[in-house]
Amino acid sequence: MKKREPVKRIDNVIFFPGLEKRLTDKGLENLEKKKFNEAINLLEEAREHDPDNDEILIGLVLAYFEASSFQKAKALAKEMLHKGIGDYLQMVDLYLTVLIQLHEYQEIVATIEVLLEEKEIPPEKHDHFLTILQFSRRMAENRQPDPDTETESITYDITPEETNVHELNLFSIDNLNEQMLLVSSLAEKNIRPYLPEIAEYLAAEAGHPFLKTILLSLLKEQEIDRELSVMKFEMEKKVIPTHLPEVREEPRLKEVKALLEAQLESEDPVLFENSFRMAERNFFISYPFELQPKSTAAWAAAFHHLAEYYLGMDIKIHHLSGEYEVPVEEIEEAIAMIEVIEKISYPNI
Repeated sequence: MKKREPVKRIDNVIFFPGLEKRLTDKGLENLEKKKFNEAINLLEEAREHDPDNDEILIGLVLAYFEASSFQKAKALAKEMLHKGIGDYLQMVDLYLTVLIQLHEYQEIVATIEVLLEEKEIPPEKHDHFLTILQFSRRMAENRQPDPDTETESITYDITPEETNVHELNLFSIDNLNEQMLLVSSLAEKNIRPYLPEIAEYLAAEAGHPFLKTILLSLLKEQEIDRELSVMKFEMEKKVIPTHLPEVREEPRLKEVKALLEAQLESEDPVLFENSFRMAERNFFISYPFELQPKSTAAWAAAFHHLAEYYLGMDIKIHHLSGEYEVPVEEIEEAIAMIEVIEKISYPNI
């Protein structure tokens, strides 16, 4: 006869055998069904019974991540790395993915530099991490300009070998992560020899919106002033990269942030953080287009509403209509567009 597992007793509360396993299974099931708030609640409870279980903790990091609770995902992933819980390189990749969502490029650089110094990266992963490091260094420089240093115009001289035909073959690569790493490698190169293929990619409906935003940012950075056609969401727009605003300096995004700050920052900082992070993601994906509806208030209310929904809070769309002074119909139009954009993945490099 099989010996029964003894019951657990914590703080005089009795837990029946296998409870943490049932909580874990149910939590992971909810994660797969995209019920992120329910998954978080179940996995957090499972963690109380088995605090160092890597299956529970990885599931919880992913649930936090999918629910846009990036700071919690970052803190837990970092704790797991420090404690040596889970597969080390898998946890590093997961941690870097969270940092990318938070745009914490300095931390990415510091993390990878430590891995390189300590020779923790296997040879087959070396180029992968070097490319992320190169890209993150450039992004960190762009996001944190030194106000005491006069900005100088950067010139990119074309060497004789660069006058030859250069191909990225973006259309032949199906994996978004591989495309992203390829494009990020252009950050330290002269981009001009690749312009014909980049222009073709930007103008194609088949191109990924995320990747097109990265390409436009690189073209702007390298002062490309020729007119290009950009296609996203079955819409076409003619742009000159040097005339575009910085991705995260778009006037409409700033207006949305101001409205969300006024409504949420002091009253519910966590909800504000989740709402604004969602806004940043959506504006990044849709850049340089201004999507319908035109009302900035409708977009702010829509991000507010969806953040509440993802956090498992009460849905009060009519209440938000009054708070933001915008018709319900316009909020619903913005919500429908956000849901389309939210299905477009960021690369998990």
